[in-house]
Amino acid sequence: MSSAHDIECAAAAWLIRREEPGWSADDEARLQAWIDESHAHKAAYWRLECGWRKADRIGALGSEAPSPLQRRQKVPGWRWLAAAASLAGVVLIPALIPDAPPRSASALAIARFQTPVGGHEQIKLADGSIAELNTATVVRAAVSSERREIWLDEGEAFFSVKPSRIPFVVHAGPREVTVLGTKFSVSREDGRVRVAVVEGKVQVSGSDRFSPAAEATITPGDLLTADGESTLVVQQATARVERSLAWRDGMLRFDQTPLAAAAKEFNRYNERKVVVVGQAGMIPIGGSFRASNVDAFARLLEDAYGLRIERTGNEMRISD
Repeated sequence: MSSAHDIECAAAAWLIRREEPGWSADDEARLQAWIDESHAHKAAYWRLECGWRKADRIGALGSEAPSPLQRRQKVPGWRWLAAAASLAGVVLIPALIPDAPPRSASALAIARFQTPVGGHEQIKLADGSIAELNTATVVRAAVSSERREIWLDEGEAFFSVKPSRIPFVVHAGPREVTVLGTKFSVSREDGRVRVAVVEGKVQVSGSDRFSPAAEATITPGDLLTADGESTLVVQQATARVERSLAWRDGMLRFDQTPLAAAAKEFNRYNERKVVVVGQAGMIPIGGSFRASNVDAFARLLEDAYGLRIERTGNEMRISD
Protein backbone atom coordinates (compact mmCIF):
# COMPACT_ATOMS: atom_id res chain seq x y z
CA MET A 1 0.00 0.00 0.00
CA SER A 2 1.40 3.38 -1.00
CA SER A 3 1.94 6.17 1.50
CA ALA A 4 -0.49 8.32 -0.52
CA HIS A 5 -3.12 5.64 0.00
CA ASP A 6 -2.35 5.60 3.74
CA ILE A 7 -2.95 9.35 3.89
CA GLU A 8 -6.25 9.03 1.99
CA CYS A 9 -7.41 6.38 4.45
CA ALA A 10 -6.42 8.51 7.46
CA ALA A 11 -8.32 11.47 5.98
CA ALA A 12 -11.37 9.24 5.47
CA ALA A 13 -11.18 8.05 9.08
CA TRP A 14 -11.04 11.66 10.28
CA LEU A 15 -14.19 12.43 8.25
CA ILE A 16 -16.03 9.53 9.89
CA ARG A 17 -14.93 10.70 13.34
CA ARG A 18 -16.08 14.25 12.66
CA GLU A 19 -19.64 13.11 11.88
CA GLU A 20 -20.00 11.04 15.06
CA PRO A 21 -21.67 12.30 18.24
CA GLY A 22 -19.25 13.53 20.87
CA TRP A 23 -16.88 15.35 18.50
CA SER A 24 -15.10 17.84 20.77
CA ALA A 25 -12.91 20.93 20.55
CA ASP A 26 -9.90 18.72 21.37
CA ASP A 27 -10.83 16.41 18.48
CA GLU A 28 -11.05 19.41 16.16
CA ALA A 29 -7.62 20.64 17.33
CA ARG A 30 -6.07 17.21 16.65
CA LEU A 31 -7.66 17.15 13.20
CA GLN A 32 -6.30 20.60 12.36
CA ALA A 33 -2.85 19.57 13.62
CA TRP A 34 -2.92 16.52 11.35
CA ILE A 35 -4.04 18.61 8.36
CA ASP A 36 -1.25 21.15 9.00
CA GLU A 37 1.47 18.46 9.12
CA SER A 38 1.86 18.44 5.32
CA HIS A 39 0.40 19.60 2.02
CA ALA A 40 -0.42 15.97 1.25
CA HIS A 41 -2.65 15.81 4.35
CA LYS A 42 -4.43 19.04 3.33
CA ALA A 43 -5.02 17.87 -0.23
CA ALA A 44 -6.34 14.45 0.83
CA TYR A 45 -8.69 15.87 3.45
CA TRP A 46 -10.07 18.66 1.25
CA ARG A 47 -10.58 16.26 -1.66
CA LEU A 48 -12.51 13.81 0.50
CA GLU A 49 -14.47 16.54 2.23
CA CYS A 50 -15.55 17.85 -1.15
CA GLY A 51 -16.81 14.37 -2.09
CA TRP A 52 -18.49 14.12 1.31
CA ARG A 53 -20.40 17.37 0.76
CA LYS A 54 -21.46 16.25 -2.72
CA ALA A 55 -22.77 13.04 -1.23
CA ASP A 56 -24.57 15.12 1.39
CA ARG A 57 -26.35 17.09 -1.34
CA ILE A 58 -27.21 13.96 -3.33
CA GLY A 59 -28.71 12.36 -0.23
CA ALA A 60 -30.85 15.42 0.37
CA LEU A 61 -32.43 15.47 -3.13
CA GLY A 62 -36.19 15.08 -3.02
CA SER A 63 -36.43 15.72 0.73
CA GLU A 64 -35.73 18.41 3.23
CA ALA A 65 -32.02 18.54 3.95
CA PRO A 66 -31.28 17.35 7.52
CA SER A 67 -29.35 19.50 9.94
CA PRO A 68 -25.77 18.47 10.81
CA LEU A 69 -26.99 17.29 14.23
CA GLN A 70 -29.77 15.20 12.66
CA ARG A 71 -27.31 13.76 10.16
CA ARG A 72 -24.96 12.71 12.96
CA GLN A 73 -27.82 11.08 14.83
CA LYS A 74 -29.52 9.27 11.93
CA VAL A 75 -27.00 8.47 9.21
CA PRO A 76 -24.33 5.77 9.75
CA GLY A 77 -20.87 7.21 9.17
CA TRP A 78 -19.84 4.35 6.85
CA ARG A 79 -22.65 5.20 4.38
CA TRP A 80 -21.54 8.81 4.09
CA LEU A 81 -17.93 7.76 3.72
CA ALA A 82 -18.84 5.22 1.03
CA ALA A 83 -20.66 7.91 -0.95
CA ALA A 84 -17.82 10.38 -0.52
CA ALA A 85 -15.27 7.75 -1.50
CA SER A 86 -17.15 6.83 -4.65
CA LEU A 87 -17.16 10.48 -5.69
CA ALA A 88 -13.52 11.08 -4.77
CA GLY A 89 -12.17 7.81 -6.21
CA VAL A 90 -10.90 6.43 -2.91
CA VAL A 91 -10.68 2.74 -2.00
CA LEU A 92 -11.86 2.17 1.57
CA ILE A 93 -9.86 0.06 4.00
CA PRO A 94 -9.73 0.01 7.82
CA ALA A 95 -7.42 2.78 9.04
CA LEU A 96 -6.24 4.40 12.25
CA ILE A 97 -5.99 8.15 12.68
CA PRO A 98 -2.50 9.15 13.87
CA ASP A 99 -2.65 9.93 17.62
CA ALA A 100 -6.44 9.45 17.67
CA PRO A 101 -7.87 5.89 17.44
CA PRO A 102 -11.18 5.54 15.59
CA ARG A 103 -14.38 4.96 17.50
CA SER A 104 -15.74 2.49 14.95
CA ALA A 105 -16.91 -0.73 16.58
CA SER A 106 -15.40 -2.70 13.69
CA ALA A 107 -11.90 -1.37 14.34
CA LEU A 108 -9.36 -3.35 16.35
CA ALA A 109 -9.80 -2.62 20.04
CA ILE A 110 -7.18 -0.26 21.39
CA ALA A 111 -6.22 -0.50 25.06
CA ARG A 112 -5.06 2.56 26.98
CA PHE A 113 -2.64 2.47 29.90
CA GLN A 114 -1.53 5.33 32.13
CA THR A 115 0.76 5.83 35.12
CA PRO A 116 0.61 8.80 37.54
CA VAL A 117 3.55 10.97 38.56
CA GLY A 118 5.97 8.59 40.29
CA GLY A 119 4.16 5.55 38.85
CA HIS A 120 5.79 2.42 37.40
CA GLU A 121 3.90 -0.43 35.76
CA GLN A 122 4.58 -3.52 33.65
CA ILE A 123 2.03 -4.58 31.05
CA LYS A 124 1.97 -7.91 29.24
CA LEU A 125 0.73 -7.43 25.69
CA ALA A 126 -1.32 -9.94 23.70
CA ASP A 127 1.71 -11.12 21.69
CA GLY A 128 3.76 -11.87 24.83
CA SER A 129 5.80 -8.67 24.66
CA ILE A 130 6.23 -6.54 27.79
CA ALA A 131 5.73 -2.77 28.03
CA GLU A 132 7.18 -1.18 31.16
CA LEU A 133 5.82 2.32 31.82
CA ASN A 134 7.74 5.04 33.61
CA THR A 135 6.33 8.00 35.56
CA ALA A 136 3.47 10.07 34.04
CA THR A 137 3.23 7.91 30.92
CA VAL A 138 0.30 7.32 28.58
CA VAL A 139 0.34 4.59 25.93
CA ARG A 140 -2.24 2.99 23.65
CA ALA A 141 -1.79 -0.52 22.31
CA ALA A 142 -3.29 -2.34 19.32
CA VAL A 143 -1.68 -5.77 19.52
CA SER A 144 -3.03 -8.99 18.03
CA SER A 145 -1.87 -12.01 16.02
CA GLU A 146 -1.80 -9.82 12.90
CA ARG A 147 -0.76 -6.40 14.14
CA ARG A 148 1.56 -4.86 16.74
CA GLU A 149 1.31 -1.09 17.21
CA ILE A 150 1.88 1.18 20.21
CA TRP A 151 1.23 4.91 20.55
CA LEU A 152 3.39 6.66 23.15
CA ASP A 153 1.29 9.74 23.81
CA GLU A 154 3.53 11.04 26.60
CA GLY A 155 6.21 9.88 29.00
CA GLU A 156 8.59 6.94 28.65
CA ALA A 157 8.34 3.19 28.19
CA PHE A 158 10.72 0.24 27.93
CA PHE A 159 9.76 -2.58 25.57
CA SER A 160 10.85 -6.21 25.66
CA VAL A 161 9.52 -7.34 22.30
CA LYS A 162 8.80 -10.98 21.54
CA PRO A 163 10.36 -11.96 18.18
CA SER A 164 7.84 -12.25 15.36
CA ARG A 165 7.55 -11.84 11.59
CA ILE A 166 5.11 -9.00 12.30
CA PRO A 167 6.84 -5.65 12.89
CA PHE A 168 6.40 -4.05 16.31
CA VAL A 169 5.89 -0.31 15.74
CA VAL A 170 5.97 2.44 18.37
CA HIS A 171 4.49 5.78 17.26
CA ALA A 172 6.09 8.60 19.23
CA GLY A 173 4.92 11.94 17.87
CA PRO A 174 6.89 12.70 14.69
CA ARG A 175 8.86 9.43 14.85
CA GLU A 176 8.14 5.74 14.32
CA VAL A 177 10.28 3.05 15.93
CA THR A 178 10.15 -0.34 14.20
CA VAL A 179 11.57 -3.66 15.41
CA LEU A 180 10.96 -7.39 14.98
CA GLY A 181 12.16 -8.48 18.41
CA THR A 182 14.43 -6.59 20.78
CA LYS A 183 14.71 -4.52 24.00
CA PHE A 184 14.65 -0.73 23.86
CA SER A 185 13.14 2.37 25.42
CA VAL A 186 11.32 5.34 23.90
CA SER A 187 10.61 8.66 25.62
CA ARG A 188 8.84 11.91 24.66
CA GLU A 189 9.63 15.17 26.42
CA ASP A 190 9.44 18.83 25.36
CA GLY A 191 8.96 17.87 21.70
CA ARG A 192 11.99 15.55 21.67
CA VAL A 193 11.96 11.80 21.14
CA ARG A 194 14.72 9.65 22.62
CA VAL A 195 15.40 5.98 21.82
CA ALA A 196 17.88 3.81 23.75
CA VAL A 197 18.71 0.27 22.62
CA VAL A 198 19.66 -2.61 24.92
CA GLU A 199 19.33 -5.57 22.56
CA GLY A 200 18.75 -6.11 18.85
CA LYS A 201 18.36 -3.65 16.01
CA VAL A 202 15.94 -0.71 15.93
CA GLN A 203 14.88 1.43 12.98
CA VAL A 204 13.74 5.01 13.61
CA SER A 205 12.01 6.98 10.86
CA GLY A 206 9.68 9.93 10.37
CA SER A 207 6.00 9.13 10.95
CA ASP A 208 5.08 11.29 7.93
CA ARG A 209 6.41 9.66 4.75
CA PHE A 210 6.69 13.14 3.22
CA SER A 211 8.83 14.46 6.08
CA PRO A 212 12.54 15.05 5.41
CA ALA A 213 13.41 13.52 8.81
CA ALA A 214 16.32 11.12 8.34
CA GLU A 215 15.99 7.40 9.01
CA ALA A 216 18.46 5.72 11.34
CA THR A 217 19.20 2.16 12.40
CA ILE A 218 20.61 1.84 15.91
CA THR A 219 22.06 -1.14 17.75
CA PRO A 220 22.82 -2.09 21.40
CA GLY A 221 24.41 0.74 23.36
CA ASP A 222 23.24 3.42 20.91
CA LEU A 223 21.23 6.45 21.97
CA LEU A 224 19.16 8.44 19.46
CA THR A 225 17.63 11.86 20.08
CA ALA A 226 15.23 13.40 17.56
CA ASP A 227 14.08 17.02 17.69
CA GLY A 228 11.98 18.29 14.79
CA GLU A 229 13.72 17.25 11.57
CA SER A 230 17.07 16.79 13.34
CA THR A 231 18.35 13.40 14.46
CA LEU A 232 21.44 12.77 16.60
CA VAL A 233 22.82 9.26 17.18
CA VAL A 234 25.43 8.58 19.85
CA GLN A 235 26.96 5.16 19.21
CA GLN A 236 28.41 2.80 21.79
CA ALA A 237 27.10 4.93 24.65
CA THR A 238 26.42 1.92 26.87
CA ALA A 239 27.00 3.76 30.16
CA ARG A 240 24.61 6.54 29.13
CA VAL A 241 21.98 4.01 28.06
CA GLU A 242 22.26 2.25 31.43
CA ARG A 243 21.92 5.56 33.30
CA SER A 244 18.89 6.51 31.25
CA LEU A 245 17.21 3.22 32.22
CA ALA A 246 17.95 3.40 35.95
CA TRP A 247 14.29 4.34 36.48
CA ARG A 248 13.41 0.66 35.97
CA ASP A 249 14.99 0.08 39.40
CA GLY A 250 13.42 3.22 40.87
CA MET A 251 16.72 5.11 40.67
CA LEU A 252 18.21 8.19 39.01
CA ARG A 253 21.89 8.12 38.04
CA PHE A 254 23.93 11.20 37.19
CA ASP A 255 27.45 11.65 35.88
CA GLN A 256 28.66 15.27 36.06
CA THR A 257 25.11 16.41 35.36
CA PRO A 258 24.34 20.09 36.06
CA LEU A 259 22.18 20.41 39.18
CA ALA A 260 19.45 22.20 37.19
CA ALA A 261 19.16 19.20 34.85
CA ALA A 262 19.20 16.76 37.78
CA ALA A 263 16.41 18.73 39.46
CA LYS A 264 14.36 18.52 36.27
CA GLU A 265 14.70 14.73 36.35
CA PHE A 266 13.55 14.58 39.99
CA ASN A 267 10.55 16.73 39.09
CA ARG A 268 9.34 14.04 36.68
CA TYR A 269 8.87 11.63 39.61
CA ASN A 270 7.64 13.86 42.44
CA GLU A 271 4.71 16.14 43.20
CA ARG A 272 7.08 18.33 45.24
CA LYS A 273 9.04 20.27 42.63
CA VAL A 274 12.67 21.34 42.91
CA VAL A 275 13.51 24.89 41.83
CA VAL A 276 17.22 25.72 41.50
CA VAL A 277 18.12 29.38 41.79
CA GLY A 278 21.23 31.20 40.58
CA GLN A 279 24.65 29.67 39.96
CA ALA A 280 23.77 26.57 41.97
CA GLY A 281 22.20 25.16 38.81
CA MET A 282 25.67 24.74 37.26
CA ILE A 283 27.07 22.50 40.03
CA PRO A 284 27.97 19.07 38.53
CA ILE A 285 26.18 16.17 40.21
CA GLY A 286 27.21 12.51 40.20
CA GLY A 287 25.89 9.38 41.90
CA SER A 288 22.74 7.28 42.33
CA PHE A 289 19.59 8.51 44.05
CA ARG A 290 16.15 7.10 44.81
CA ALA A 291 13.83 8.89 42.37
CA SER A 292 11.00 9.18 44.89
CA ASN A 293 13.15 10.59 47.73
CA VAL A 294 13.76 14.19 46.77
CA ASP A 295 14.21 15.18 50.43
CA ALA A 296 17.23 12.88 50.80
CA PHE A 297 18.69 14.37 47.61
CA ALA A 298 18.28 17.87 49.05
CA ARG A 299 19.94 16.90 52.35
CA LEU A 300 22.95 15.53 50.47
CA LEU A 301 23.25 18.79 48.53
CA GLU A 302 23.05 20.76 51.75
CA ASP A 303 25.78 18.69 53.41
CA ALA A 304 28.13 18.36 50.41
CA TYR A 305 27.88 21.86 48.93
CA GLY A 306 26.47 23.99 51.72
CA LEU A 307 23.50 24.94 49.56
CA ARG A 308 20.47 26.66 51.03
CA ILE A 309 17.22 24.63 51.01
CA GLU A 310 13.82 26.31 51.46
CA ARG A 311 10.65 24.20 51.58
CA THR A 312 7.28 25.86 50.98
CA GLY A 313 4.24 23.72 50.17
CA ASN A 314 4.97 21.55 47.15
CA GLU A 315 8.11 23.46 46.21
CA MET A 316 11.70 23.11 47.30
CA ARG A 317 14.04 25.98 46.41
CA ILE A 318 17.77 25.35 46.25
CA SER A 319 20.22 28.25 46.11
CA ASP A 320 23.88 28.97 46.86
